[in-house]
Amino acid sequence: MRLKFLLKPGWLALTLVVFVFAIACYTLLAPWQFSRDAEQVAQNTALQSSFTAQPRPLAEALPGTTAPDAKSEWERITVTGTYLPQHEVVARLRTVQGEPAFEVLTPLRTAGGQVVLIDRGYLRPDDRSRVPPYAAPPAGTVEVVARVRTDETDPKKREAFADESTAGKPHSYVVDSRVVARAGGLDIRPGYFQLDDKQPGVLGALPLPQLEAGPYFSYALQWIAFGTMALLGWLYFTVRELKPGGALRAERESGGRRKSFSELLAEAEAEDNESRLAAPERR
Repeated sequence: MRLKFLLKPGWLALTLVVFVFAIACYTLLAPWQFSRDAEQVAQNTALQSSFTAQPRPLAEALPGTTAPDAKSEWERITVTGTYLPQHEVVARLRTVQGEPAFEVLTPLRTAGGQVVLIDRGYLRPDDRSRVPPYAAPPAGTVEVVARVRTDETDPKKREAFADESTAGKPHSYVVDSRVVARAGGLDIRPGYFQLDDKQPGVLGALPLPQLEAGPYFSYALQWIAFGTMALLGWLYFTVRELKPGGALRAERESGGRRKSFSELLAEAEAEDNESRLAAPERR
């Protein structure tokens, strides 16, 4: 029966690899790229809206202790309070516009008594790759305009640690209100707030992401195409094997693979030499 070849170990292994790859393309890889494209679209929409919308008070944009999410991120808010420089943390191993940087994270106690985390911007390392001297935040009550940001997450869950530079201010590997809260023994609301340019306490204002579509949608289509090509290739070879005599089976019986052009040429030359030696010598 011609279908028996489908049960051979080699064919079963090939079928398993092809279908696992195709399923991964359809259910994991393509959806992952589609989700990244959706995130990019949401970010672009939020940024575009923030350029024209007036900043809202923090209590109105994020009532109570509401954590920022994809819908609220990048929205501009206003907050009034007093900086707490004694609980400042420096985020290390950052990259701003393709160059290394540090970011300065300073808690701020609002007029209502709530503590929020303010990202005051970035600093370039000095010639020893250390944090350079920088200006302290202004004392007293200030009103700042900042952008809502969601907390970053460190997969290794590392805490802030002491560092000899910057007068012993703790260093962190991520911008995370929870890490800063534990380092300073504070109750900081979720998320952080990135200062706009020319705001009280700002250092180097962090640039905003560029409004671009990104390659994610095309990558998703490519994964769908790869999965489809794998299935079509498997179907093509299956049909070939079902033909009378089995095209693939015939190739295996003839030596397991097709001969290359150089091999065919060498065989032809050898046959020609043999024929010349066998021919009678002409006088």
